[in-house]
Order: sequence, then structure tokens, then C-alpha cells
Amino acid sequence: MIPDYQTLMLPVLQEAADGEVSTRDVIETLSEKYALSDEEREQLLPSGKQRTFDNRVNWAKGYLKQAGLVRYTKRGFYVVTDEGQKVLAQNPDRIDNKFLKQFDAFLEFQSRKGPQSAENQDESLDEVQDDATPDEILRAAHAKINASLASDLLDRIRGASPQFFEHLIIELLLAMGYGGTSEDAARALGQSGDNGVDGVVDQDPLGVDQIYVQAKRYAEGNNVGAGDIRDFFGALNLKKAQKGLFFTTSGFSPSAKQTAKDLGMRIVLIDGQHLTKLMIRYSIGCRNEETLHLKRLDEEFFE
Repeated sequence: MIPDYQTLMLPVLQEAADGEVSTRDVIETLSEKYALSDEEREQLLPSGKQRTFDNRVNWAKGYLKQAGLVRYTKRGFYVVTDEGQKVLAQNPDRIDNKFLKQFDAFLEFQSRKGPQSAENQDESLDEVQDDATPDEILRAAHAKINASLASDLLDRIRGASPQFFEHLIIELLLAMGYGGTSEDAARALGQSGDNGVDGVVDQDPLGVDQIYVQAKRYAEGNNVGAGDIRDFFGALNLKKAQKGLFFTTSGFSPSAKQTAKDLGMRIVLIDGQHLTKLMIRYSIGCRNEETLHLKRLDEEFFE
């Protein structure tokens, strides 16, 4: 019988106790540990695109990462963090979603899953399945997947170069329809002499109006302050611009938000969470894996 992803959390953590490991090697090792038959090893998800056991190992690893117990080192590899080593030293019998709720990082991750009903707000999807409708379960699962994807997107962006981040923002704005389809509609500046502006995008296909962009690739918790907003405001004034977009992979301090409001000029602030939502919506840095069609009874057909 193929174990569920929560059952796999502790074994996945233990496999990396001595150093960096390959997820592929962990999958093979755990397949043998749980004595999976050839049929169970090859069982596919309904989409037919991934093996069920592989998928569950990856979900277990992903949740451990959200709690800060493992860290991705490179594509397909991970290592246990210092916090993860502390957990292993406790020799727990099991690690599951309930266990992970003791970590602030995991609670913060869960808070990004989207709106839930009041009675289910503090419960995981697995704990509310008996009370929720199939529609609610499906939408909660979709929110979970997107929250995990958003976290992975932010990690990859923070690990990339500042130039990559600037170009990513320009690609996103083009995908959102700014500047029409012109290849010159958006330009990443990011060079000396840009007067504190990282990019510029035409608001319309003819380039009659332009919006200037600032992009700060900051680590989580290193929020943009009021000084950064004032500097951007000054750069916009130098270019005689009326509108600006300020992107960051972290967040904005309360004083930064208030400063943006007080300056009068239209400066839109987009933090890391908002950025990843836009990236997912416009398929920047991600792509569709599967499309599910929800159908319901056509009452008119039977009349």
C-alpha cells in the first residue's frame, strides 16, 4: 500500500540527516523501505503525468521545506536545516501537518492558502474532508497547490540575480497587456545612469504614456522602508513621470505604505505575495500541468 504524504514526512527528513541527498535516490530508497510492488511504484496520478509515490514524496519534502526543516540546494536535491536537525534529535514517532504547526514558517505558509470558512480556518485540508463539500475540498486543494508554488517561485527569484528579477518584472507586465504586443513596449534598464529606475513600460501600444518600475530583490523579513519609496519618488520626478510600480520579493513596512499614500503621485506597491499571485495568474515562471473541468447537471437538457 502506498503511504500518504504525511506518513512520508519523517522518512524524507531522516534520509537527509547526514547531508545533501537526491530526491530521486530518496524515492528509490523509500520504495524499498515500504516494500512497494512494481505495480505500486509505477502507479500514476489521474493526470498520467507523474507516479503517485513520487508525487507524495515531493509533497512531503515541500511541506518540510515550508516549515524550515529542509532546504533545497539545487534542482532535485535537498538538505536538512539546523531546525530540522533539532527535530531529528527529538526522535519523533511521526511528523505530519499537525506537528509542523509548531513552526511559525509553516503557519505563515498556511495563512497564504486563501480564504476558508470560519470553522475550518485553523484546520488542514485533510482534517476537514469529512465536513466539507467536494467543491470546497477541490478548491482548498487548489489553494494549497498554488501556495506551495508561490513559495517556490519566491525562493527561485531570491536566488537569482537582480538583473533576472528586473527582466522577470518586465515579462510579467507584458503578459498583463501593458504596451500591447510590441517588443519595445517594455525595457529593463538596470544600469548605471538609470537614475534609480529599474525598468519602464509603455501603458499603451503607442507609447503615449509610460510607467516606471523599481524592483527590489530582498530576503524575507527585509521589508522595503519609507526611504526607498522617497528615493523612487525622486527618480520619478527627474523623469517627469506620473506613475510608478514598486515591486519587491519581501514586503513593505507600514511607514513605506503610508509614505506612498502621502506623496500624492500614483505609486503602486506590489509585495512578494502579490507578485507570485500575478506570476501564477499570467503563467510567468510556471506553466499549466493539468486542466480539470467541473461539470454539473444541465437541467434544460431534460426539460
